[in-house]
Amino acid sequence: MAKIDLDSMNIEDLANLRENVNAKLLEKVAARQVELEAEMERLSNLGKPAKKAVAAPPPTKARKSEKKSEEPLGPSATGASLDEAA
Repeated sequence: MAKIDLDSMNIEDLANLRENVNAKLLEKVAARQVELEAEMERLSNLGKPAKKAVAAPPPTKARKSEKKSEEPLGPSATGASLDEAA
């Protein structure tokens, strides 16, 4: 890499150099961050067990409230039996 004589540069050239250096640093830091995040993801997956094929879940059983609603209403639950008692 060529050496730059900073003492011989004027203020405007030094300011431009600083902007270029800052932009290049941001670019390199962002690229390195992406590399590190990918490496962390790869390492975090090493501790996890391998995924197995998931079997179909067993059919759900009917709840008690669903069973009651399926049964026909008996004569005691109809309005006719209430009228007879009165």
